[in-house]
Amino acid sequence: MRNYIAEYLGTFMLIFAGTGAMIINDVSGGAITHVGVALTWGMIVAAVIYSIGDISGAHLNPAVTIGFVVAKRFPVKEATPYIISQLAGAFSASLILAWLFPQHQTLGATIPTVTAEKALVIELILTFILMFVIMQVAFGAKEKGLMAGAAIGTTVGLAAMFAGPVTNASMNPARSIAPAVVSGNLEHLWLYLIATVIGAILAVLVSQYLMMVKTKA
Repeated sequence: MRNYIAEYLGTFMLIFAGTGAMIINDVSGGAITHVGVALTWGMIVAAVIYSIGDISGAHLNPAVTIGFVVAKRFPVKEATPYIISQLAGAFSASLILAWLFPQHQTLGATIPTVTAEKALVIELILTFILMFVIMQVAFGAKEKGLMAGAAIGTTVGLAAMFAGPVTNASMNPARSIAPAVVSGNLEHLWLYLIATVIGAILAVLVSQYLMMVKTKA
């Protein structure tokens, strides 16, 4: 149960800080700036990984959990409780933000500014990059693991920095589902669910292949 609580709290903090920064940037006339929003996403990911990583692994993301299952690094029976915990945390954060900022129309929902097809490709690649980094630092050398929070947080911040203006750089089904449902912006939700899961699975397959080749060598 403590793993589920940790995933709930971690995902709550992620969505509250990340989408909260987006909302506050909008209502304050851009006081945080796009760069500030991207840094917020990266820093909250790093902070949460360092705080609960040794409890639940700090997945914070259904696509990551699914990726770990495909990689046989996580038990299948634990996947559903983890994903439910992540979604519960995300929805709790979005509901509180909706109460705090009832005038805001999107609540940080992932709404693309390019065509759906292009957004799907971008999100797939972004999630591939994120999951690839996660696989390499989580299951690589011990020294890499010590830097997991910094590496993964930097990856999220980087993705948000350059892709935020076109897709909002989701890489996370829970991050897209909660604000979309609470704000009623459901039109493009499907592409964020498909792209993130496929991107994570592809990253796992490529990462495993590279690690297998290295082991043989």
